[in-house]
Amino acid sequence: MIPEDLRYTAEHEWVAAADGGAVRVGITHFAQDALGDIVYVQLPEAGAVVAAGEPLGEIESTKSVSELYAPVAGTVSARNEVLADTPEVINTDPYGSGWLVEIAVADPAAVDGLLTADAYRELTES
Repeated sequence: MIPEDLRYTAEHEWVAAADGGAVRVGITHFAQDALGDIVYVQLPEAGAVVAAGEPLGEIESTKSVSELYAPVAGTVSARNEVLADTPEVINTDPYGSGWLVEIAVADPAAVDGLLTADAYRELTES
């Protein structure tokens, strides 16, 4: 379950092109599977400035609490408000309705520097 049209990080986030030069960010199927049942997500407010590789929130499961990392630098333009009441959507639809935030990217070329589906597949299979 590694969609070919997305980019990935070694921290198991995915990145997809969104409207207006923004990107949509979520965690991968691999990550949600490793976490187990997700019970809480803490996300930044719209307007927050994030730096690539730096924490932007937390995700809590029945197993652990993990930090979420910004895959690119920019400004949060939206967050998935559905997750406040139903964080388990991340488990059932990590690449769709379980997205986390949208980021207006400071440098669009940064997305090209992220892992391809093949590179992410190699990372998770090793």
